Amino acid sequence: MPEIRTRRDGAIATIVMSNPAKFNAMTPEMWDDLGAALDAAERDADVRAIVLMGDGDRAFVSGADISRLGQPRPEPVVPDDTPPELRAPFMAPMRCTKPVIAKIRGICMGGGLGLAAACDLRFCSDDAVFRMPAARLGTGYGEAGVWRYMDIIGPANTLDIFLSARKFDAAEALRMGFVSRVVPAGELDRMVDDYCALMADNAPLTMAAAKRTVAEGLKAPDRRDLAGMQALIRQCLESEDFVEGRRAFMEKRKAQFRGQ
Repeated sequence: MPEIRTRRDGAIATIVMSNPAKFNAMTPEMWDDLGAALDAAERDADVRAIVLMGDGDRAFVSGADISRLGQPRPEPVVPDDTPPELRAPFMAPMRCTKPVIAKIRGICMGGGLGLAAACDLRFCSDDAVFRMPAARLGTGYGEAGVWRYMDIIGPANTLDIFLSARKFDAAEALRMGFVSRVVPAGELDRMVDDYCALMADNAPLTMAAAKRTVAEGLKAPDRRDLAGMQALIRQCLESEDFVEGRRAFMEKRKAQFRGQ
């Protein structure tokens, strides 16, 4: 049965998109459940980072379940204060203040590609295959999603993958800058675990401020929330974690951050 599953490993929440019979294609219900799972991880004070992955080794997400396209459905369930540009289901990772990592193995196409693009970082195995097939389906792609690709891979690469609708491999995804690292399939789990362990040891307020500052920096200058960014930076400098970080540095020990 298609479903979204969540598990906790210490400070890391892993959300699994599961529809293996269809290469983890997302049903409308799965999109809603994914947003709810991300919102729950965001609210959990003990979670420091979130990982998104597909069920099994054949696919991250192959896109939307084509057999369900065109069927009437309610609007996606999102918090009332969500900005309009982040209301699309696959943009849900961008609503999180915590880092969201896409762990990609196998097929990553269509809505799956958009979901990965909405994550903060993307790591993949060397057998990953990517595609944006919108032009083969005759569908329009929302401007927020297209602009997100432009932010990550630039306008020329964005036009390339949309106009050609071609497949590209992990090596080209790395060249474009879509993914940050490519490793052999057998090493992907360990690499992502090790990276998440680094984040879990870091100050949550600092990571949230960095994520917000990067997001604001990608906006047009007249749309940037400078006051919001500066408030987050002040919150870091006035936090108990800042005191703990300096004390731990002087005492040559590992800091114990609490996000306060």
